[in-house]
Amino acid sequence: MDAFLTSTTIVTLAEIGDKTQLLAILLATRFRAPLPIILGIFAATIANHFLAALLGASVASLLDGDWFRYLIAASFIAMAAWTLVPDKVDDLDDKPARFGAFLTTLVAFFLVEMGDKTQVATIALGARFDNLFMVTMGTTLGMMLANVPAVFLGHELIERVPLNIVRIIAALLFLVLGLWLAAQTAGWI
Repeated sequence: MDAFLTSTTIVTLAEIGDKTQLLAILLATRFRAPLPIILGIFAATIANHFLAALLGASVASLLDGDWFRYLIAASFIAMAAWTLVPDKVDDLDDKPARFGAFLTTLVAFFLVEMGDKTQVATIALGARFDNLFMVTMGTTLGMMLANVPAVFLGHELIERVPLNIVRIIAALLFLVLGLWLAAQTAGWI
């Protein structure tokens, strides 16, 4: 359950103001069809985060040792710094979609999530926890918790949520997790 709750919390906070959330808002205003967009986000996230968690768990099983645990701790600390860097809607492609809302969302979300903060976090969570299913479900729930309101509330959500405060909270969570893992590996905890 720890893997699920940690994954959900970290990804929910890291996703707020992220480019995939901005993409959800863009798609919602373009298509005005919430259900296909939400289903597209869900399917893309399951696929992307399953592969990311699998990569993290596979690497962790091959490279078990204190140095690898320190590397995972450092990746969480690096994620803390990265989380403080805001994404902009200008980074997203605004070409007209010739496919429907579901397929456009599925492909766009899967591709935009590649190398994104939440995907890198999922890799690290997959390496940290030996539970591929719970990490994938937790990170997917986190994405849905952040993006479903964005689909329904659109731009109003971004105007009302203090993104700087959310980024700081998410960064602190990543930092605490990284420091906790490093202290645990060192035997201090």
